[in-house]
Amino acid sequence: MRYAWGSAGALLALVGLLALVGWAYTWWQTGVISRRFPPRGAFVEVAGGARLHYTERLPRGAPRGTVVLLHGASGNQADLMVPLGDPLAAAGFRVLAFDRPGHGWSDRPDGEEGDSSPARQAEIIADALHRLGVRDAVVVGHSWSGSLAAVFALDHRDVTGGIVLLSPVVYPWPTGIEWYYAPAASRWLGPAFTRIVTLPVGQLLLQAGIASVFAPEPVPPHFAERTGVELVLRPEEFENNASDVFHLHAFVTGLGPRLPGIAVPTAIVAGDSDTIAPAYFHGERMAREVPGATIALLKGRGHSPQWSDPDVVIAAIEAVADRMRARAAAVEPSPVAAR
Repeated sequence: MRYAWGSAGALLALVGLLALVGWAYTWWQTGVISRRFPPRGAFVEVAGGARLHYTERLPRGAPRGTVVLLHGASGNQADLMVPLGDPLAAAGFRVLAFDRPGHGWSDRPDGEEGDSSPARQAEIIADALHRLGVRDAVVVGHSWSGSLAAVFALDHRDVTGGIVLLSPVVYPWPTGIEWYYAPAASRWLGPAFTRIVTLPVGQLLLQAGIASVFAPEPVPPHFAERTGVELVLRPEEFENNASDVFHLHAFVTGLGPRLPGIAVPTAIVAGDSDTIAPAYFHGERMAREVPGATIALLKGRGHSPQWSDPDVVIAAIEAVADRMRARAAAVEPSPVAAR
């Protein structure tokens, strides 16, 4: 009996030591990552005093409107701004890319589960857009933010003139999510899990995780360094990201029946080899159900068309902007009728 208790005590001591090492390593690396990838843009304060971080590109040549870029899970503003920002600005668009609430360098205003809802995040970002003088923007949402862009089209028409969805998640999928999202999203287990386990393990698995997102294509050169994807491994952001993903299924269960009510120009771009958000389940179905929606289905492409085929994405954005202008011209009174 004494030997058994001694063995148990030694095991507990070892577990405690490993936990302490994990906590110290996480604390150290959180600072290293934050200093390596500092804020690159500006901040806008929203209701309640929270701040959202965004980057901006100003239009070159004749202005053609505003494009708002919204990243998916496990990312930040750079995931869309890096491949799309400069080409869109060269085409005449003002481009704004946001770190979603609780990601990158943006605050999570309430810090509760409610902030993980695309509906709540749309409210926060719409408030920021109002303060930045934006209206009738083309809202572009990738993956998780496909649902977010759809909410903009349904509930925030004052700032939304059209939407472009890249590899969207908009319907309740039949499979599960990665195992680590549940403990990380837990109110009780999450803080310990993310402050001991997820950062060191995440660093070990980071390159494999990135490769799975781009499969069957190669990862773009220096992707991690260009986008600062490691920011998501910081404990608080990892919890926020996990909460977003964990609660998305319930949200899109209610969103799906609303999608046919979208009345703004809509375009979808998706890869036919995407295993994360299969186009046949999300993008192609949405293209059938949303009146006037178009879809560009990319052969042999994976989950990130903004990287694999930026020209196709930009063409979809330009087409939506053209449809918005045509609509506006159709409803404006002619000079003769106005007399």
